[in-house]
Formats: sequence, C-alpha cells, structure tokens
Amino acid sequence: MTKYIVVAGGVMSGVGKGVTTASIARILSEHGFRVTTIKIDPYINYDAGTLRPTEHGEVWVTDDGGEIDQDLGNYERFLDVEVPKKNNITTGQIYKTIIDKEREGKYLGKTVQFIPHVPDEIKRRIAEASKEHDISIVEIGGTIGDYENIPFLFAMKSMERELGKDNVIYILITYLPIPSHIEEMKTKPTQQAIRLLSENGIFPDFIVCRAKKALDRVRKQKIETYANIPSEHVISEPDIDTIYSIPLDLEKEQLGIKILKKLELKPKKEPNWNEWKKLVSRIKNPKKAVKVAIVGKYVDIGDYNLADSYVSVNQALIHAGASLDAGVEIHWVDSKRFEDNSRNIGILKEYNGIIVPGGFGASGVEGKIKAINYARTHKMPYLGLCYGLQLAVVEFARNVCNMKNANTAENEKTNAPVIDMLPTQKELMEKSQYGGTMRLGAYAAVLKDKSQVLKLYKETGRLKEDEEKIGKLKKDKSQEFRLGILDHERNIVLERHRHRYEVNPKFINTLEKNGLVFSGYHLREDKTKLMEYIELPKHPFFIGTQAHPEFKSRLGNPSPLFYGFVRASTKNN
Repeated sequence: MTKYIVVAGGVMSGVGKGVTTASIARILSEHGFRVTTIKIDPYINYDAGTLRPTEHGEVWVTDDGGEIDQDLGNYERFLDVEVPKKNNITTGQIYKTIIDKEREGKYLGKTVQFIPHVPDEIKRRIAEASKEHDISIVEIGGTIGDYENIPFLFAMKSMERELGKDNVIYILITYLPIPSHIEEMKTKPTQQAIRLLSENGIFPDFIVCRAKKALDRVRKQKIETYANIPSEHVISEPDIDTIYSIPLDLEKEQLGIKILKKLELKPKKEPNWNEWKKLVSRIKNPKKAVKVAIVGKYVDIGDYNLADSYVSVNQALIHAGASLDAGVEIHWVDSKRFEDNSRNIGILKEYNGIIVPGGFGASGVEGKIKAINYARTHKMPYLGLCYGLQLAVVEFARNVCNMKNANTAENEKTNAPVIDMLPTQKELMEKSQYGGTMRLGAYAAVLKDKSQVLKLYKETGRLKEDEEKIGKLKKDKSQEFRLGILDHERNIVLERHRHRYEVNPKFINTLEKNGLVFSGYHLREDKTKLMEYIELPKHPFFIGTQAHPEFKSRLGNPSPLFYGFVRASTKNN
C-alpha cells in the first residue's frame, strides 16, 4: 500500500515549500523507497499554460507535454526522475472532469454535489498518480486559510480516514518572521497556521520552520506546546546559500528516519550523500568563476525583479558550474536597455557569456537581437534557447545574408519571415485554441555528424541515455509523433519543447550557404523537417536550440548545451 505525506504551507506563499517537498522526497528515496511527488494548484486555470511568467513564475514542461507548476521542476531536479503531467492537479481539472461526466450522463441521473463528487475526483487523481510507489508526497499550493484549499484538505482527511492514520501524515511548512523594528523571531503567525489547519480536522505531525535564522530553543518550545507534538518533530530550516543544501541540513535533524518511523516503515538502505555533498561544496566554494548575462524580457514587474521566470535556466547554469567546479554569477539584463540607448550594448563586455532564453511577443526583441549580434561578432560564448535560436536566425539573416527585413512572423509582417508559424498552428490560432496546443513535451532530434552539438551530447553521456529512452518509446505507438521519422538509428536525442514558431524551410538553403549550420532536426510524420539546433563552427561557442534543455538538467547530470556553454565561458576571460 502507498503511504502518503501531505505538505501544506502556513503564513505566506513563496517560502520554499516546493524545494522542501523535493528535499524530503530525495531523502526518502536515498533510504531506498520508490517516491513520487504531486503538486496541487488550487487555481481554476486548467494548467499553467496560459499564465504569464510574471504572474505565476516559469511554466514547467514535462516529457509528456504538460504545462505545469514550476515546483515539479524542483521535484525532477532533486529526484532525478521524469514526473508526468498527471502529477499536477488543479481545481480547473477537477471541475472540468466532473462537468464533462455529468454532461455525458455518467452519474446516472444523480444530483452532482460538492460532497462527495469533488473530493472523490481529487482522491482518484492522487491515487492514480501514486501507483507503483511506496510513498507519495502531496504538496498543496497556497497557504492554510485560503478558501480554494478547502476541497483538497477535505479530500486528504477523507483519505486518512479510509487508509488509516499510519498511512497518511501531515507536514506544515511555516515561516517565522523577524520584524526589523524589534529583531525578534515571532511564532504567532505559525500558531495561527496551526489553528487554521486544525479547523479542517488536521493536526500536523511535523512542522518545518522557515526563517532567516535557525530556530532557537525558546521558539521551538512555544511551537511544540501550541501544536502538541514532540519537540524533535519541530524542524528548523533557516535560509541557506543553495537549495541543494536543504536535504543535507534536514538529514542532520534525522527528518527522514523520523518520517519513516511515523509511517511505520524501516529504511531499505543506508543513504549515500557523498556525491551530492561534493557538488554542493563546489557550488559554495568553486575554484573558478564566470559572469553570465541572461538577456530577457520577463525580468521586472513594478519595483521587483522576477528571476522565477527563468528559474530552470538559472538552475541549469548552477548544475553545469558544479560539474566544472565553476561558480556562475548570473546577471539578469533587460533587453529593452539596448533599445532605449544602443550605446548600452557595451556593458556586455563585462560578461564571459550571453544567454537569450525563451519568451513571447515583440517587447524587447530588437534589444535581444543586438545582444546576439554582439555575441556573434565579438566571439563571445552564446546559448540561444527557443526564442533565442529564432532571434539568432533573424540576426544572421539580416547581417550575414543581407536580408535587411528578416524577422519572425510573430512580431510583424515581413517579406523575409525566416521564423514562421506552421499551417497546423495557424489553424489552432484562428480557432482561439491557445491552451495545450503548442509543440509541447519531448521530441526526438537527429544530430549532424561532426557537429559541436553532437560532441557535447556524446561527451556528457546524454546521447547514450536518450537513445535508450527512444528504444522504449518505439514500443509505444501513441508516442510516434514525438519520435517523428527517424531516417537512421543513431545520433538521436530527446529534449522538451514549448513553442509555436519554427525556422521557415523556405530560407534554410540561403542560411546554410552563408555559413549557418543546422546541426539537428526533427522529421515529422508528414515529412516536414523542423530545425532543432544551429551553430557557427568558426565561433568559440555559438549554439541555439529550438528546445528547452534546461528542463532536463540535474545536479550531477547537467544539460550538455549548458555544460558546453559554461566551459566555453570559463575560457573567455
């Protein structure tokens, strides 16, 4: 039988509930258990696909094409597994399923009500996502006291009643503020969170206390008394230098063993944290350092910067740096600065490498193109991700192929649309079908012999790893569209996608004649060839990909392209 851990948050959102959940999952997997993680998002959106990054942070893409919450990215990065889209549950999904069933007459004329139908659908989805796992960790988004959380707390309490208390435990992650005018850690918000949780008939088995500083004995005793739990179940989790220290810190308090004891489980093996510790040490104390400029649009909102819009790019750089024993100093550069004053482009000389990540729309595009031109002409390492590949093609077409009006059709009408939308995507847009209709999830790409891209995939071991996965996918007929037509059986890789626009096939010959190398492609079943990678062979490192390789980067197993980019950047001093 699967055991369940329910993780809820108190006081406020954004205090590290996702990375704490991911850390607990990693700890339990190190003890030998098959662990999965589920994220519940109480919003009515069906998924995160139509949400702005400045509204909700990065949209995480799964292998099977889910557009979901960025916390699943943390789960994958910590567990080093592929989490499917069914592991993200939203209120919108719950109600749409129930209404669809009602319209199809599947309730046989019964009155459809909140109870039992909504909790039953929640429990069904959780059980389905938890199959074949020893432990399932269910993180409930938002905070205790939010109205929209009530159905999910009710459902988990119902599961506890059905499965027994030994099979369902609760962890409350809360924040202890230290007001600057008194410089004293306050427990009252945590006490209120405990009280609100109890109103749902739920009492925490563990409380993880987030704060700027470690929890002292006085505060710990207050929480212990108020929550009526053993003091060793009140866990301190102060701010740290890197999120990858969290599992190590929680293990110092033996949280894994305590959770297993509460679930009446015995460890299956002795955890081995040696490699993890080595990589964390490199993140904290690297032998060398590089400065990287990420030139993007989703950088500011009001008076605040939102690095969360590119959290996976950030983490992929950290992973590559850890493998190379190099600290990566990341600077978020607003591309609009280069449009307001072209002389500002000179600030890029301060960096060792430039990345243009994914994005949508015309805002800041000309600034990004100027940054790409700077990287190309100044021999500075460049990595283009999705939109970053597309705009690199635009820049090359304008300044090398002499197509002065070259552009992406996403931004304006042009007689040289080197980037354009495929007819199948145009049909969807005409019908206003925006959600879940982009090229989404993992797609196969055939890499060109002797290309820089192929060398990187071979060197990092990813080529062999992906070819093994492709062998398994071939047995699943439903995945044929992700594989496309494989005109030979070697040099094939899998990366995740999220975009509508592609390199326009009409211009490929002209671009190639002028020196742009298309080092990988996906051949669709209708024989349409989609360009997946570009590179400049005479440049120290100038590579673009139509995919989002940051979604498959892990600590200890970095993305090949990020690995190559960081290595090239360390040489550009």
